[in-house]
Amino acid sequence: MRAAWRVAQVRAAEESLMQTLPDGALMQRAAAGLARRCADTLPRVYGARVLLLVGPGNNGGDALYAGALLARRGARVDALLFDPDRVHRGGAEALYRAGGRLSEAAPDGADLVVDGILGIGGHGGLREPAAAKVADIAGILIGAPVIAVDVPSGVDADTGAVTGMAVHADITVTFGVLKPGLLVGAGAVHAGIVELVDIGLTGHLDGEPALYVPDSDDIAAWWPRAQPSDNKYSRGVVGLATGSDKYPGAAVLSTAGALAGPVGLVRYAGSAADAVRLHHPPVIATERVADAGRVQAWACGSGLGTDERAYGELRAVLGAPVPAILDADALTLLADARLADWLRERDAPTVVTPHDGEFQRLSGGAPGDDRVAAAVTLAARMDAVVLLKGYRTIVATPDGRVYVNLTGTAALATGGTGDVLAGLLGALLAGGMQAEHAAVAAAYTHGLAGRRAAEGGPVTASDVASHLRGAVGSLTRR
Repeated sequence: MRAAWRVAQVRAAEESLMQTLPDGALMQRAAAGLARRCADTLPRVYGARVLLLVGPGNNGGDALYAGALLARRGARVDALLFDPDRVHRGGAEALYRAGGRLSEAAPDGADLVVDGILGIGGHGGLREPAAAKVADIAGILIGAPVIAVDVPSGVDADTGAVTGMAVHADITVTFGVLKPGLLVGAGAVHAGIVELVDIGLTGHLDGEPALYVPDSDDIAAWWPRAQPSDNKYSRGVVGLATGSDKYPGAAVLSTAGALAGPVGLVRYAGSAADAVRLHHPPVIATERVADAGRVQAWACGSGLGTDERAYGELRAVLGAPVPAILDADALTLLADARLADWLRERDAPTVVTPHDGEFQRLSGGAPGDDRVAAAVTLAARMDAVVLLKGYRTIVATPDGRVYVNLTGTAALATGGTGDVLAGLLGALLAGGMQAEHAAVAAAYTHGLAGRRAAEGGPVTASDVASHLRGAVGSLTRR
């Protein structure tokens, strides 16, 4: 599993590594990796027009040394200096010797732009006069691929916050380790494709990472597998307290999600039982949680409603001594102080799955610019695993461990897809997966299904559900 590290940890690791290397060697490693990615992006290097946006300090130095390498291969390299008095002298001299040009005025155009204005130490958006300079070359930035050096300028490397003007990169070449701000929040959108250049930091990092980044091998390793001795009960039974007379589709969709999971049996409890029986014959459907029979986990809330009947069903789920995932209307009901003790007294794991609006109802405020910190705070306060939905879904545990899912897609921003996710997550809990792993695995697989569905055009929740089995199969056949 990959990880992302905070700026302070990266700085300390760089200092430790530089003590073992000749002077300037670390920057040369970074510049070589950056130049290689620039060359791969261009149709050809010889004769290509490369524009470097050069700020003060080491970030600008990386860009200048990379530009020198490209100039030696025949590229026309122009360096637009944002702070000439503080330019990295060694990098500037290297570019000049290689035939590049240093200027305070931009050329007419470029085939590639390299953003080296601010590095990982930058906070807040681009300030004047840098912001005005970037605005002046907006046409060039729109017309050419943009590669950011370590982090797009104006993006907070620790949080992903973008609180002012920031560069939109097509590719971000980051050095040594991933940074959280490239993976979450607005920063993930500004970063584009993130590529990591190994400069030897790994053995010099101290402390715990800020984020963990699971991949398909992690999900496959966690996924419960049926054994030859299993029967439908030993594989796990999930209960669904979802849907209602008003929202029967939520029951149908959450059931579809659960049926794609690893369990041997799905039990449905709710007023949409007839719709579930019609669409999913293998499911055992009853009218109430109390009549459902034994389960190993509950998924509750999708389309449940917020009336007294829904309140009673949620209370029954909270009182059950098994893991539970609480979604949608269940989260709205949790804002009722009458349920506080029921949640507080639970011994079994609980997972909550808010989008931003539901998060605000639970916490009293929006997630804000630092979505990771917001999720961690809510997880600790509720003593629950928090799956904070979004383009980059975040999973936080009560003890502060955080995961980010990279398979998400904007195509999933449509009604009912969260119902599918809730059903799958409930099935993973019932199958015996740890709560934090179940949340991560459900988000990862759900994202894969969304991407597959998007290949056929506009996406509905039913499309996501129909692609979920294929997504699961691609992981579990390993």
